[in-house]
Amino acid sequence: MAEKVIMSAEEMRRALVRIAHEIIERNHGPEDLMFIGIYTRGVPLATRIARYIKGIEDADILVGALDIGPYRDDLSYMESPPQYRPSDIPANVAGKRVILIDDVLYTGRSIRAAMDALVDFGRPQSIQLAVLVDRGHRELPVRPDYVGKNVPTSRKEEIEVRLREVDGKDEVAIVNKTGTESAGAVGPKNCAGSGGIT
Repeated sequence: MAEKVIMSAEEMRRALVRIAHEIIERNHGPEDLMFIGIYTRGVPLATRIARYIKGIEDADILVGALDIGPYRDDLSYMESPPQYRPSDIPANVAGKRVILIDDVLYTGRSIRAAMDALVDFGRPQSIQLAVLVDRGHRELPVRPDYVGKNVPTSRKEEIEVRLREVDGKDEVAIVNKTGTESAGAVGPKNCAGSGGIT
């Protein structure tokens, strides 16, 4: 199983700082922003970006966590039901500019599920999307507003985002697992994004 690290801890930090600046610029400041991280690795990424904005603007951004499990479109194909975690939405989303944050954008299906889940909590003013890595292969018309790194991949490759809060270290690797993935296959969380259907 061949593996190549494509983002170091410092490169990840710079990418997230850049995303923080882009969010501030696009939204003309931090007012009415709310960050919602998609379990698992989107949550610490959301917390980090909020911390960087605190350092730039001296503003506290509300940060929440979203479980998209019940909204997935591949439940009928799974051998066993997924483990659900409670979503933690820190305030009413109505009127907020919500930034959904995830580690890897792949097919777009996780983001579709995330938007369905989010609107059950209210009607945001807008929904924007930030991802650390965009690996392509979209199956739905989903496009991120903020991207840390674009990484063209084949379907035989997987992107593994590793975060110190979850994995004990910060890095992004591209892994070639020939023969283990086919179009539409469901993979582990850190290979295809949230829940394997990103």
